[in-house]
Amino acid sequence: MKSLLFVLVVLVLLSYVPPVRSGPNMYIRRLFSTCWRTKGVCKKSCGKSEIYHIFCDSAHLCCIDKKYLPVEFGK
Repeated sequence: MKSLLFVLVVLVLLSYVPPVRSGPNMYIRRLFSTCWRTKGVCKKSCGKSEIYHIFCDSAHLCCIDKKYLPVEFGK
């Protein structure tokens, strides 16, 4: 009975621990912030070698390297 009470107390205390401020690690964050078949990255602004192609959400752009963009036909 004491061990059950101890487990419940530990679970309650763990639920009150604030989340870490640094956030998820860099590799996990990059995996979940990808777009365009994982060739692009969702960012606020694109770099010089990248082109904006689509929106990730209302505040981020999908920045894709030029070599991964689809080829345009018949203009």
